[in-house]
Amino acid sequence: MRPLATFFFDTGGAYPYYCALMFSAPFDKPLPRQGDPRKFAQQGVRISGYVPVDQLTRIQDLLLEEGAQARVDLTFGISEAGKLVVEGSAAADLVFTCQRCLGPVTVAVDAQIELALVRTEEEARQLPRALDPWILPEDGNTDFYTMVEEELLLSLPSVAYHEALCIDEQLLSSGEPVEPEPTKNPFQVLKQLKGSPKS
Repeated sequence: MRPLATFFFDTGGAYPYYCALMFSAPFDKPLPRQGDPRKFAQQGVRISGYVPVDQLTRIQDLLLEEGAQARVDLTFGISEAGKLVVEGSAAADLVFTCQRCLGPVTVAVDAQIELALVRTEEEARQLPRALDPWILPEDGNTDFYTMVEEELLLSLPSVAYHEALCIDEQLLSSGEPVEPEPTKNPFQVLKQLKGSPKS
């Protein structure tokens, strides 16, 4: 990418891209919800902050507890191929229902983001396989939280459970099922997202 500027809500300055990766992004303020990613890419902007997970309703509906925050760091720029792109990460510690013991289990979810900014599905189909599309509205202004939510959804585990044994060992030798079937699969939403262009 070309050299990027840094945008942390109330401070700014020009830094080469390799330097921008050497310091920790601040997550003590909310990520801006609205913006024009294309303008950000042309200007080489970096934005960082937290996103309240209770505002990401598709994820919150899957969780056992409220109050989680996703830590988001996004760097906008222009790739060597001349594509407008955004790279970064979104990470959160989320509390699900363990599918073995049916108790709470905390899962560290880390989404690595690498998207090309496009206007149409036709542009999306022409992208190299290494880049996923982020289809933006014509006026450019878009909701960053929606994109963050989709990236986190795609990074959720297929099944949430404790790494350590979390049920009575006697159940393992009694012939009773170790992993009870959930009444409904909370991760069914992932199937709807995979293979669909981001918008």
